[in-house]
Amino acid sequence: MNKIPVSVLVQTKNEEGGINKCLAALTDFDEVIVVDSNSTDRTAELAKEAGATVINFTWDGKFPQKKQWQLEQVETRNQWLLMLDADEYPTPELTQELRAIAEDPEQTRVAYDLPVAYHFAGTGLRHGHRVVKRSFLRRGHNAFRNIDLLHLPGMGEVEAHYQPEPDGPVGRTEALLVHHDVDPVRTWFDRHNRYSDWEAYIRTHPETRGSVRESKSSQGRRFDAVPLKPLVFFLYSYVLRRGFLDGRAGFDYALALSTYYWQIGLKSRELQRTGANGVGGTGRG
Repeated sequence: MNKIPVSVLVQTKNEEGGINKCLAALTDFDEVIVVDSNSTDRTAELAKEAGATVINFTWDGKFPQKKQWQLEQVETRNQWLLMLDADEYPTPELTQELRAIAEDPEQTRVAYDLPVAYHFAGTGLRHGHRVVKRSFLRRGHNAFRNIDLLHLPGMGEVEAHYQPEPDGPVGRTEALLVHHDVDPVRTWFDRHNRYSDWEAYIRTHPETRGSVRESKSSQGRRFDAVPLKPLVFFLYSYVLRRGFLDGRAGFDYALALSTYYWQIGLKSRELQRTGANGVGGTGRG
């Protein structure tokens, strides 16, 4: 069977623990490019051994950040791009669905949102809240806008959690993208403590919040307007979306993300009370 006419862009930095699993799921795609950020481990070496092209990226501290830089600077053979982190890979069903999309000469959509099969604390979740990522893009029809977030504490080379903006219609796949982080669970809490700093700043700056909301998926925009997020999210994920069927892992995930939304609210109230600008002042957790 012919290769799928899609170029996969995998962004990495010190990902030797998971890069092989990611690349092993991409053998049906026509082109795999690993965009590596000066890894000090064997990430680049392992990627080359697996047959991927490796391009190095050194961030200059300015816009564009890494994802938009890839859209602007990385040359690809195909018009359809699948943008992945090293801890993500398509299921076989998603691989075939992406083939059908890319090979359809009547295709009018310029981007697809991919629902994510998430692993938390080493366990795959089949139920509960489902994250959606806009990761399948038609080249030249999508861009990450320059939202004023670079000054936030802990902001790095990769765009914060907002979606690329399309210039045409967006679809959603039926099949799933797997997210399987092999790092210990403490790193999840470290990241989300930092993310809650960013979200608190965004929430207390209306103009920035409006720009970020425009760049979210429809699901993200709806949830942004929900009051009492910690309680609502727990009930939604664990009860309505039947996260309880995943056992202890489903409870842990629903509670962890509910606590994350509680952190955002608490830090937002602190910023409003103190009048701080969010730079260097929201890192206490």
